[in-house]
Amino acid sequence: MSPLDQETDAIRARETTVLGDPYPTTHDADDVRMVFLFPYGHGYSLMCNGPMALYDLINRDTTLPAYAERAVQYDSLVRDGNRLYTRAGAPYRTIESAAPVREADVVGVSVTNAGDLHSVFRLLDLAGIPRRTADRVPGVHPLVIGGQGGLANPEVLADYLDVVALGEAEKSLPQLLRTVHAHRQADPTPDTPLLVQLARIPGLYVPSLYTCDLVDGGGVSAVTPTSLTVPERVSAQWLALADFHDAHFAYPVTDGTAAGIIPLVGCRHSCFFCTLGTPPFRQAPLEKMLAYIDRLEELGVPLIIISAPTFTQYRHRAEILQRIRAYRDRAATRGIKVSTIIGSVRADEMTADYLRDVNELGDFGHLFTELSLTQARGIVTIAPEFAAADLVALYGKTMPPERVDLAIDRCREESDVINTIMLYFIVGAPGEREEDRLAIADRAREVRDRLGRPDASVIVKLHQFMPEPGTPAQRLPMTDPSLLDGYVTQITDRLRDLVGEETFAEHYRVQYGETNRLYLEAVCLRGDRRVGRVLEGLYDGGADLTCLDREVLLKALADHGLDFERHLRLIDDPVLPWHTVNEVDPAAERSLLRAIEQRLTVR
Repeated sequence: MSPLDQETDAIRARETTVLGDPYPTTHDADDVRMVFLFPYGHGYSLMCNGPMALYDLINRDTTLPAYAERAVQYDSLVRDGNRLYTRAGAPYRTIESAAPVREADVVGVSVTNAGDLHSVFRLLDLAGIPRRTADRVPGVHPLVIGGQGGLANPEVLADYLDVVALGEAEKSLPQLLRTVHAHRQADPTPDTPLLVQLARIPGLYVPSLYTCDLVDGGGVSAVTPTSLTVPERVSAQWLALADFHDAHFAYPVTDGTAAGIIPLVGCRHSCFFCTLGTPPFRQAPLEKMLAYIDRLEELGVPLIIISAPTFTQYRHRAEILQRIRAYRDRAATRGIKVSTIIGSVRADEMTADYLRDVNELGDFGHLFTELSLTQARGIVTIAPEFAAADLVALYGKTMPPERVDLAIDRCREESDVINTIMLYFIVGAPGEREEDRLAIADRAREVRDRLGRPDASVIVKLHQFMPEPGTPAQRLPMTDPSLLDGYVTQITDRLRDLVGEETFAEHYRVQYGETNRLYLEAVCLRGDRRVGRVLEGLYDGGADLTCLDREVLLKALADHGLDFERHLRLIDDPVLPWHTVNEVDPAAERSLLRAIEQRLTVR
């Protein structure tokens, strides 16, 4: 038995379905086989609720002539540079089946971050599937579908993905699978090519059916459908609450160590640089959430993750926390420790009742993606984004300093376990001045003083402003990432000067990601189809795409006729590279730009 077979056997042995009976293991011979590829290990893949919800949906829909499987970055794989290999030449297989991934009918790849688009190459290579759409043979190679937030600008991978699912795919993906099944069964072969049929399904974008007039240095002057039967624009699909499958709001599978709920989708607020407010705001039915927690107690799952980044907006949050607390208390009588991790909360929505409820959980923590799950609890994450109140308002945020102060006051008054505040700030945003950056250090000191306890700590988490496609900020200029290290040093030095070396070392941390990663992300967020070829060349050349050297990237771009600086500029071209999927109101873009210009001219 190969190491990969042993590992998949072990995964199946420890997995349990949470939302219902085990999935069927037998299928009709002509059913469409879909494989979801995860660029993560098994444990983290279970938290990827976009693809996991669709996986559950497909396997539970008895009317669908299809079934779904999963393949992850297994521990037994061997890494060689950018590539992964199985040991002893074994075929890359799924958790559920020994059949090679390359024999699937449809393959789905999810990308959560624009800087990780190259993971698609790694997964396709591992599976033995040709990377480019033009090199795949229908009926021989799988159809390759992409999705998730990292593809907000899908053009970078336009030559590599057959289809991109936009928005929520609970309707579009089943339609795709039915269409693939019908096309495969048709005799004679239908006159309409499969990809053209798929392009007619709402929410599905088929890049190969559009031609782009490319501009020297980067960008496009026009995007045109290849035929009159192909839609000019493709809109993301957002579903009504009644259309959601249960797994959209809860992790459908657990390995026994953790499981989680997603009690709401979207955000009540629409900040101008954030995609959270793009989908309509919807809340999961309380009875489903409570039943899920009861099921976790039945299974003895010791860690419950509440994945909503805005959990304070859920109207029934108190009932959820009470049910978790009751489970924790019963488990404690049996010597079992149950803990909870909660996504970050909005300071302006953090009530005294909420703080009392989380305080009573005992072993709890906020924010599960930034911190190791083994670290101490008692951390609350707040995202003021800017220290300057007028910048907060300019970018559509609703958390001016006084609301943050009120939240800290509540932490001090209502909780005896919250001793660490993580503050998220953005640096490098258009309209920002040097004094605005330095004010971040002042706010960090004020927050710790306000928390008013000797063991209080403040973590300052800095992020570069990145103009996200699909937001009113998408055309704004971007600060060259090479300047960010200097900004971080300025803020850190000022904070150290304000509080003293000893206090700084004991009670403060300033965190910032790798600047080199942002060079790649900058061009992937705003690039056209040529950037995909740049990525592919860097990947094949063995460049470290997690920490890419600036000069290596600039040369690779130049080799394809692209200019790095052009990707940082204010995009005043009438047509964006992601024109076909763009739905942002131009008036909102113009209004934001005027507000920024006014701030910079008025002192």
